[in-house]
Amino acid sequence: MYLSYFHSELIDIDAIEFIFPYAHDVKERIKNIFRLMNFEEMPTNKYVESSFWNFDALFQPQQHPARDSHDTFFLKAPETTKQLPEDYVELVKCVHESGGYGSRGYGYEWKREEANKNLLRTHTTAISSRMLYALAQHAKQQSFTPKKYFSIDRVFRNEAVDRTHLAEFHQIEGLVCDRGLTLGHLIGVLQDFFSRLVMLEENAYYHGKLKSDFEMHILFSGMDKLKFKPAYNPYTEPSMEIFSYHEGLEKWVEIGNSGMFRPEMLRPMGFSEDVNVIAWGLSLERPTMILYGINNIRDLFGHKVDLGLIKKNPLCLIGIR
Repeated sequence: MYLSYFHSELIDIDAIEFIFPYAHDVKERIKNIFRLMNFEEMPTNKYVESSFWNFDALFQPQQHPARDSHDTFFLKAPETTKQLPEDYVELVKCVHESGGYGSRGYGYEWKREEANKNLLRTHTTAISSRMLYALAQHAKQQSFTPKKYFSIDRVFRNEAVDRTHLAEFHQIEGLVCDRGLTLGHLIGVLQDFFSRLVMLEENAYYHGKLKSDFEMHILFSGMDKLKFKPAYNPYTEPSMEIFSYHEGLEKWVEIGNSGMFRPEMLRPMGFSEDVNVIAWGLSLERPTMILYGINNIRDLFGHKVDLGLIKKNPLCLIGIR
């Protein structure tokens, strides 16, 4: 799908996010988890992105189905970007076409016009690619500095809307960039992250936000029971799906994806061979729906939201009084 984009019509979406108090509540709790773990928040106000940063820089091939207009919102105006780092673009082109850093590449003719196309970002990893490139360039001028980043913001996909899917939703992403990181470090960070989520929700429970011991048991007792399943992702290897045991459903439920960014992504940026990046992501809507007992995502966003519930929530008073 192709969209037109006018600077005069831009608004600060974060400024009106209080309209959806449930998601805002959970978003702030998860932000606090990252802050407690000493993560820095990435700037996320760039909703329009180039295909280069959204796909190519992540070693995602240009013929990948996700890059089709049936899955991505492309822009009609401005249709293309004119601001890309040319030296880096050439390195990305080479690794796509012929490989390098232990890879054979994809063996196809990489096209600059595809990379130049503007779109509504399909994931916040587009932000991560920009931040990591900037970090690598800084390391060339000075010494390398390990970083821990996170972001929570909107992404857009051309999907059919139903009770579990929207064309726009929020993605939670965390990453660690340091020397000598392994899959074991990733698993350890994930266990720490989700165990803290459990503790925060237990605190919320004791402040009266949940109804009963049974409800608490169903919603959160499984978040510290994790298991991991091998998966495929174009820009991470190894990759893992994250599962948590849901006591109420009595089964393992997928809650996110994770992995280690590939050398084909990191080395063209300028990182040395001993620098690795571990990362994971999940949606904001899923934990929000679990927390508030909502079974239809359209009850969180859009014209079907219950305005009565919004007015009763203290967060909705911001900017209204």
